[in-house]
Amino acid sequence: INCVTFPHPDTMPEQQLLKPTEWSYCDYFWADKKDPQGNGTVAGFELLLQKQLKGKQMQKEMSEFIRERIKIEEEYAKNLAKLSQNSLAAQEEGSLGEAWAQVKKSLADEAEVHLKFSAKLHSEVEKPLMNFRENFKKDMKKCDHHIADLRKQLASRYASVEKARKALTERQKDLEMKTQQLEIKLSNKTEEDIKKARRKSTQAGDDLMRCVDLYNQAQSKWFEEMVTTTLELERLEVERVEMIRQHLCQYTQLRHETDMFNQSTVEPVDQLLRKVDPAKDRELWVREHKTGNIRPVDMEI
Repeated sequence: INCVTFPHPDTMPEQQLLKPTEWSYCDYFWADKKDPQGNGTVAGFELLLQKQLKGKQMQKEMSEFIRERIKIEEEYAKNLAKLSQNSLAAQEEGSLGEAWAQVKKSLADEAEVHLKFSAKLHSEVEKPLMNFRENFKKDMKKCDHHIADLRKQLASRYASVEKARKALTERQKDLEMKTQQLEIKLSNKTEEDIKKARRKSTQAGDDLMRCVDLYNQAQSKWFEEMVTTTLELERLEVERVEMIRQHLCQYTQLRHETDMFNQSTVEPVDQLLRKVDPAKDRELWVREHKTGNIRPVDMEI
């Protein structure tokens, strides 16, 4: 089928998978698949390549997603820092004034936390995602060309086999016809003519055997390279998925740390709010601003 020799369904011997129970690439992509976009077919290996290239694109888009997250964090940090410098309610006094000042300071601290978070996202998540397998597309092209060349060679050898098969059929028919003519004496062909036709038939058979041997060698080479390369693609895919998982875990870890740091910026505010005491604030204010504690009395004449 498409120049590849498969066992006939009626006489197919039982074949063991190369990697049973693993659903490996090397076991399930030998045949060609009908191209849904047209009338042609797509090689199984081509489907694997398309998956790899799609994976590379997905990885790039994940990196871009993280970059957008970084931008949001940086903008958020900038706005928090700006708000922390706002003078609104700066004249509040006493323990409530201290708590309010700490609220504003906590914004500056939180801004710093988010800036550090964005910096770590860049160095520990976005950059590794972007740089991983940088030359992947170039390597895939080499694999594609190599396997495609072997498949073309297989097709060429198959054409040679068919040509030799046709030549053998013609030589056998010629030999058979000359033999029959001699037997019924419809021709003046001599034994020498028969021998010559037999030699040509034998030669055609030898040519066919040689072409079949060359075809089998080409198919064997293609088979070996398919197994080796598909296993390498499988390894690369596992590596890609594991790498992304690892860095997304790093993302969640950094996010947890950011939440903990943000919590630590709020804790001083909570402590000061628990200490807000209206009575104490009144005492401090009165002590500072009092104008006299002698009360008025009735006028006497």
